[in-house]
Amino acid sequence: MGKQFNSISDDLMEFISSQKMYFVGTAGDSGKVNISPKGMDSLNVIDSNRVIWLNVTGSGNETSAHVQENPRMTLMFCSFEGKPMILRLYGNAAVIHRNDREWEELSQLLPDIPGARQIFDLDVELVQISCGMSVPFYDYLGEREQLKEWALKKGAQGVQKYWEKNNQVSLDGKPTNIMEKNT
Repeated sequence: MGKQFNSISDDLMEFISSQKMYFVGTAGDSGKVNISPKGMDSLNVIDSNRVIWLNVTGSGNETSAHVQENPRMTLMFCSFEGKPMILRLYGNAAVIHRNDREWEELSQLLPDIPGARQIFDLDVELVQISCGMSVPFYDYLGEREQLKEWALKKGAQGVQKYWEKNNQVSLDGKPTNIMEKNT
């Protein structure tokens, strides 16, 4: 049976910090719903109602487009080892681009990952836990390094050219504003 809370408790913060992967769900006012897996130790719980995470360069940029149109976001964590649990954080998020004034302060609270393109700042309104007894066990073998290596090889200008070509609009043609914020 699921339980709901108004904030992230200390034991849930501990659970979050032990997870190697999480999932982000967003949707604009219309169009496709997006769910993305995330890793790379790219998330930080700031306090019981605020979470930030670093978005690195990928093939698309759906989350940014969605949040700028409709700030709803859900983060989901699953226990793949130990006691079963699913944790969802529901709230409203803001996207912070590299040239936004908040970037400098918030980026200090996250790892320095090559190819980082946005920070998402989630105001958590609802915390829900459920059993997770149907989630299978998985063994963590390590982080994949290909994306970091790709970004380092491209360099800052090469990554920016990639954003220009591949990350300016969502699948539904909605703007991500990545170039307007990074020129």
